Amino acid sequence: MSLRHDTRTSTDDSARGDTLGGTLIGNIRPAPPTVAWPCQPLRARLLGGEGAAPLQECWRADGAVQEGRSQGIHWRRTAHLLFGVIELDEGSAAPARADETPLQATSRVLYERLFDLLRAQRLPQLWRVWNYLARINDESHGLERYRQFNLGRHAAFVQAQRETGGQVPAACAIGVESGPLSVAFLAGGTPLVPLENPRQVSAWRYPAQYGPRAPTFSRAALAHPPGQEALFISGTASIVGHETLHAGDVAAQCRETVRNLDAMVEQANRAARSARPFALAGLSHRAYVRHAADADTVRRTLQPLLGGAPLVCVQADICRADLLVEVESQGIQPLPPA
Repeated sequence: MSLRHDTRTSTDDSARGDTLGGTLIGNIRPAPPTVAWPCQPLRARLLGGEGAAPLQECWRADGAVQEGRSQGIHWRRTAHLLFGVIELDEGSAAPARADETPLQATSRVLYERLFDLLRAQRLPQLWRVWNYLARINDESHGLERYRQFNLGRHAAFVQAQRETGGQVPAACAIGVESGPLSVAFLAGGTPLVPLENPRQVSAWRYPAQYGPRAPTFSRAALAHPPGQEALFISGTASIVGHETLHAGDVAAQCRETVRNLDAMVEQANRAARSARPFALAGLSHRAYVRHAADADTVRRTLQPLLGGAPLVCVQADICRADLLVEVESQGIQPLPPA
């Protein structure tokens, strides 16, 4: 069995029996095209592809594919892999207590449903999560919306008796202009190998100045589909220690981001069992760019530093208002024969 990831101009080929699910990126208003597979719409403008059809990113796997819907989650699975998408409108979840905000309640309930599905499908290991929420840097109820999201997510991890530091999935949390809280995830039956960046404080150890609950994700993770090793590098930005560097300078932020990506690849190769080492040039990358006017600078700066690897740029907000760019990366290698 093998896990594969591909990106192409949007064409619904869901009749293929190997599609687990994926993402549609770009011009998807007023509604994304209808596809049969679990689809997370990334309601963000493609940069450098204005007027083009949306990009379709799919995860595919060998083996018989089963499909279902559970508590609003559309999912597909094989014997060893599970991909799902859930979107919830804010305010659709009842607060658990008087001081729980609508976004906090929605993120808590969404993650509770996600963990219910993993238990029911007996694929309990959460490897990678993509979180998209509207107006991520805005403040309401006296607290930034990203910090409200973190409160709800953390509560669901605690309720499910899951670790909130250390053994936590790779993830990103990205801001879009509008829309429901949207979460896609990839899970399996084998535990992940969490990776942390020696240049950075682990996100789940952030000091209280970044909110009442630290974010629940690892900087990167290795996961092991049968016969393979997958590297998922979480959304990575110009942060050293726990502080943003190069405020207002998008090119410098790009360069610092790549230093952090390099550090994560080095950590991955220390722990990896794959037949050959991971390298930035062998990964695929997605850059979230806060200001569309910075797109050319971001691409010109990143592309050579990433060794010419595939790079998709979209306009989106990032979890800190002073961050101008964030990059996530992934790659899959074969394991050597046993």
